[in-house]
Amino acid sequence: MADFRTHIQVATVAGGLLAGALVWAQQLTLAEGVLLWLAGTLGGILPDIDADSSRSIRIVFRLFGVLAALLALLYGRERLALTDTLVLGAVAYGLVRYPLCWVFARFTVHRGSLHSLLANGVFALVTVVIGHRLFGLPPELAWETGVFVFVGAFIHLLLDELYSIDLEGRRIKKSFGTALKLIEWRAPLANLLLLCLLAGGWWLAPGSSGLLARLLPLSQFW
Repeated sequence: MADFRTHIQVATVAGGLLAGALVWAQQLTLAEGVLLWLAGTLGGILPDIDADSSRSIRIVFRLFGVLAALLALLYGRERLALTDTLVLGAVAYGLVRYPLCWVFARFTVHRGSLHSLLANGVFALVTVVIGHRLFGLPPELAWETGVFVFVGAFIHLLLDELYSIDLEGRRIKKSFGTALKLIEWRAPLANLLLLCLLAGGWWLAPGSSGLLARLLPLSQFW
């Protein structure tokens, strides 16, 4: 499998090129392009949140912790005193960074259900829902952010598969086929949970009628 540095470098370059193309085509502002670039980079390490001791899981949950803290601060700004708001933000970060991270490390299996296209779809839709409903992103931008997360996560799976092929030794490693898969067939309960999350995300997500028109300029680069 590819290492952390390879995953984040490739996702960063690919996300930057795609976002830059949309900015160049005047479909995005520079700020929106930076947002999508960051979303693609984050997607590039998301499938490794089930890796027990990797740098990926620590970085991902730090980012999730910061996101949780920001949401707590936004909530507290309108309802709580400044000191209470700061405490709420710190607690939100700590709960996500440590207990939730421990739960993922304890109860998930690397290259299991979270290492699949189904999980990538869940990552993308959760991003869409959070972006639109919690941060007030316009529907098109929220969907674009989700698409970039999916693309970054797909690149992660693809890299893991490519690294399972030993070109010099002309052999295929045992890990081949464990990364880029539709679902984890040996985990029906986990798949059912992911399907429920996918359905819930689709129900909560805004309409996507303008998405194709916004992404159409990318077709000229394919």
